[in-house]
Amino acid sequence: MIITNKKTGARARRVSVIIAVAAASALVFSGCARGGTDASASVDKTAKATGKGLVIGWSQRGISGSDWWKTLVDGGQSEATKMGAKIELLDANGDTVRQNADIQTLITKGVDVVIMNANDPIGVGPSVAALKAAGIPLVTVNSNLDPSLVKDMYCYVAEDQGYTGALAGDVAAKKAIEKFGNSGEIKVVGIGGFPGDVISDLRYNGFLKGYEDYMKAYPGIKTTKLETKYGEWKPDKALAPIRDVATANPDLKIVFSMSDVMQGGIEQGLQQAGLWGNGVMVASYDGGMNSVKEMIDNPTGPLQATASNQPWDQGATAVKMALSAFNNDATACPKKEIYIQTSVVTPTNAKEYYKPEDTYVRASK
Repeated sequence: MIITNKKTGARARRVSVIIAVAAASALVFSGCARGGTDASASVDKTAKATGKGLVIGWSQRGISGSDWWKTLVDGGQSEATKMGAKIELLDANGDTVRQNADIQTLITKGVDVVIMNANDPIGVGPSVAALKAAGIPLVTVNSNLDPSLVKDMYCYVAEDQGYTGALAGDVAAKKAIEKFGNSGEIKVVGIGGFPGDVISDLRYNGFLKGYEDYMKAYPGIKTTKLETKYGEWKPDKALAPIRDVATANPDLKIVFSMSDVMQGGIEQGLQQAGLWGNGVMVASYDGGMNSVKEMIDNPTGPLQATASNQPWDQGATAVKMALSAFNNDATACPKKEIYIQTSVVTPTNAKEYYKPEDTYVRASK
């Protein structure tokens, strides 16, 4: 959002000066830190090309209070350890100004490459400019940059949220036919984070595509899509909206939760409306281990799918791309984005994915 007022021009000039100073400082430091040409420097660079001794700066938008983000970072740490690299981790705690300052700190420390989980896709513009000026490659993970900044990034690593949502939608449709028959009305409601947020839209639109593609073979089914509800990605905030829509629609058949984090509130809301049981089915998104365990313990219960976005694998892949960026490998991420391979967990395969020591499903160990 851009707000125009009398101070806009002055503010823009100040931002320009800050970026210019940061870029100039980065260039000076870069010249000092990387200017050596002796044999030891050559050996060091050769070793780093394999990952050994590589220093990766990781600027994280937040960690505290989020098992998902913690798992993302843990996956990266594990991969860095395997290759002999070191991660310098800084947590912006949801503050874009702090994240920009963290990037300057990483530049000053002389890291070889930076991984950024951007808090604001355009607000980190000064950091992107400073890294470019310092000659430090940038990889983004989980949250991408504004399109205007992508040209100065090596690679974006994430899951394809539309595709992953479609995995859950396909399972939901199959289970609905098994549970409710191949004719009649099926009411569906989705619950996401906030109205208008991109993540909710991508996941729900993907879910609906997977669901509708499967249902094409069943013309006797009439699907009624109820108004999307929002739970702010929190279980306590999800309870009331689901309770209210279930109370108003006692023939509700399918709930799609756009995050496992809200699952506890969704279950309570359906219970309070008298719908938790054989009359309703729930599909979810995230691949949380609690959801996997629930499907093992209660395979015929309401929860029948969770699509996994695998934060561990996103973090590990980001570190692999960081090494490729350091080596200036044009073939590793030619389209400037890599979507990890995601999966969907159901009662049928839940035991294969269940790892009690993990918080979220992952493809690799």
